[in-house]
Amino acid sequence: MRLFLNTVLSGVFALSAFSASAETADGSAAGREAFLEPLQERDSVLIADQLRYGFELGEVKAGTDILLPDWSEGFCDGVEIVAPWKLDTVKVLKGKKKAPEVMAIRGSVTISSFDEGEYELPPIHVVRRSPEGAVDTLEFAARMLSVKTIPVDTAGYEMHDIKGQIQYPIEFKEVMPYIGGGLLLAAIIFLAVWLTRRYFGKKSGAAAGSEPAHIVALRKLDSFRGEKYWAPEKQKLFYSGVTDALREYLSARYGVTAMEKTTKEIFDELKGKEVPEDLYGELKTLFERADFVKFAKYVASNEENASVLPLAVRFVTMTYQEVLESESEQAEKQPEEVSKEG
Repeated sequence: MRLFLNTVLSGVFALSAFSASAETADGSAAGREAFLEPLQERDSVLIADQLRYGFELGEVKAGTDILLPDWSEGFCDGVEIVAPWKLDTVKVLKGKKKAPEVMAIRGSVTISSFDEGEYELPPIHVVRRSPEGAVDTLEFAARMLSVKTIPVDTAGYEMHDIKGQIQYPIEFKEVMPYIGGGLLLAAIIFLAVWLTRRYFGKKSGAAAGSEPAHIVALRKLDSFRGEKYWAPEKQKLFYSGVTDALREYLSARYGVTAMEKTTKEIFDELKGKEVPEDLYGELKTLFERADFVKFAKYVASNEENASVLPLAVRFVTMTYQEVLESESEQAEKQPEEVSKEG
């Protein structure tokens, strides 16, 4: 049997590489019994419970060598060692003057079993060598280990479904922060929308009230004069700017929601607005060409580009001239009607 050596030095156990055999001891001590105590506090030992199995020695002088069994290659069938040897000092007694200290020690391994049954644990052989060189063998009698399982009552056993997660009632104080945060967010959004509408409403109202629609349209069209917008890479910007200015004018002049409609929808609605046929056809051609440039990657010629602004300006001025003539006719009719009534 292979053994490990531990030297007792004033309460400290130092593991060394020395090994020996119990047969080298010159004596044995009988009548000692190993202890077996469970780590779990219960009346019986169940499967996978852990226990301490070991020995106790009293009056051990400092400097004593302790040889312990090596169970690394096997301990007991059905029983496993889960923690190796551990030596603890239980009590330290001061010796006489100039004499070494005397102490009580306790050594144990931690064991466990994963099968039900009765097991006879091996005895514990400990070799002790005193500081004076005397060697003796101490044998601690083996213990029986009884491992049990929890019995299942097959007669009255009833299976139950797995319980679901417990749902606790939600209290108002738990949802109050979320309600407050939602109300605050709604207030911020409402304030932002209100301020935006108020600011841009005033701005657009002031612009609409200060200048007629045809003046606004002509000024925007004038910003696209020049051949710099005729380059192929700038034609999309050119046609988009011109048609957007015309869409705004159509919305103000004829009440057509041109900014939100396609070319076909715009001109279908313009048919009943008394637009001159020549202007109607030219404007429709312009819008269709703009759609090709913007969406079909069509590159217009210089002749086509040169005709865009004159056509747009002519449409605005001639259609607005009709409004001026209509207003002047109404102004002339009013004095006549007043005189007749008089």
